[in-house]
Amino acid sequence: MSRAWKHLVTQPLATVTLAALAVGLWAAWLGWDQHRDVHPDGSSTGPYEPWQVIGLVLTLLPPVCWAAYRRYFPAAVLGTPIGLAIASFYDWSDDGSGLFVIGVGLVVVGSLVACLVVTALIGSMWGSEGDAERGSRS
Repeated sequence: MSRAWKHLVTQPLATVTLAALAVGLWAAWLGWDQHRDVHPDGSSTGPYEPWQVIGLVLTLLPPVCWAAYRRYFPAAVLGTPIGLAIASFYDWSDDGSGLFVIGVGLVVVGSLVACLVVTALIGSMWGSEGDAERGSRS
């Protein structure tokens, strides 16, 4: 199987894998915490604690870096935001006001920008090495 054909087949697989991983990690870090914390002054926070969101971000970072390093750039940029969109939509869709759609949109935009920046950094750091390697094989 040629390298181009293999890359064409593995790109969608990498995207689906990253999306599934994002859904699973959302469930592991955020899916179990569904209640708001009410403070003595009557204010409420939550349902997520900062350490949960930080944990989610830090565990999503290595797979995105791996995909970018393997030069699966579309998968690295799109896989995680797709998975987070699915997970957040499912998790928040019971909100009667309908404002959860704005939250889902913010999750998608934020994760898309973050994945794009990480992918661009990884691609630029190893871009010259990959070009030199390809040039030596020609």
